[in-house]
Amino acid sequence: MKTQSTEVAVIGAGPIGIELAVALKKEGIDYILFDKGQIANTISWFPSMMRFFSSADRIAISGVPIPRSDQSKCTKEEYLAYLRGIVLQFGLDIHNYENVKSVEPQKDGGFLLQTECFGSKRSYKAKKVVLATGGTDEPRFLDIPGEDMPHVSHYFDDPHKYFQRKLLVVGGKNSAVETALRCHHAGADVTLSYRGKQLKKKSVKYWLLPEFMGLAKRGEIRYLSDTVPKAITTGKVVLTKNNTGEDFEVEADFVLLLTGYKADMSIFKNAGVSLSEYGEAPEIDERTMESNIPGLYVAGTAVAGTQDSYKLFIENCHIHVDRILASITGKKPPDSEQPYEDLES
Repeated sequence: MKTQSTEVAVIGAGPIGIELAVALKKEGIDYILFDKGQIANTISWFPSMMRFFSSADRIAISGVPIPRSDQSKCTKEEYLAYLRGIVLQFGLDIHNYENVKSVEPQKDGGFLLQTECFGSKRSYKAKKVVLATGGTDEPRFLDIPGEDMPHVSHYFDDPHKYFQRKLLVVGGKNSAVETALRCHHAGADVTLSYRGKQLKKKSVKYWLLPEFMGLAKRGEIRYLSDTVPKAITTGKVVLTKNNTGEDFEVEADFVLLLTGYKADMSIFKNAGVSLSEYGEAPEIDERTMESNIPGLYVAGTAVAGTQDSYKLFIENCHIHVDRILASITGKKPPDSEQPYEDLES
């Protein structure tokens, strides 16, 4: 097996990984950008026609604006098309569907990467490695009976599937509320179960919460706060009231468990990166984004590991690119101040 060499290996072809690849190419630095799936793999499983929290100018990358005729937020489909355009415009070298299985620091410096692409095993040497693997790789499972049944999912795709059927949505942040609204408007009989006593304004898009609460007050959407699912069976879900411990049943033809997602930090662990106990956030130098392993950097939302209260988004991760590029080229690092005082995400 022939080993290919490169100056920088970037793992994760999301928006920040792509932005870094553009910056490296502009500097004339040899790089390879890997992703175990297609570019923007995480965004690709967002719901159809989902709109971003952030304005288009805040999620644009590499100095290329996202044209908007009506100043509206980008949909998932529009943003994926934009990112494909960036890849084509800059002629980026992307190894998509090539899963990096391990990153091994070498005694004489640099790293050895072992990958797999459609069953073919490959090997690479890189002087520097950037982990931009994101923070929402897999669902947070509830570990309750019935969670693996075919009518249960941790991903919402299209509301049409639930037309004239009973749907239970579990969760209390933006994805759950937006799903409940979209499915209600598509003709589903919707119930939302949330473990908290009330929905938090900062966790739900400001234009969605008033509509949801209005529908809930009128009984058009069933809103069961302070409840958690205990077991799922065909056609029914057992919920528990947090304040009393009482169990009761809710009818449901389909169940969407939108309870959040967690980062896959296995490649960090295998490479020897120090991780925090809570959320497994990697230990980094914020001026350079370099980890405790010399030459291994972290970019994008992976910097926060698994986030409970989201603080890192596309819009405030652009500066990671500038910091890493400055470190690799030996230039003065940029100001540590965040680019936006008030986040929209």
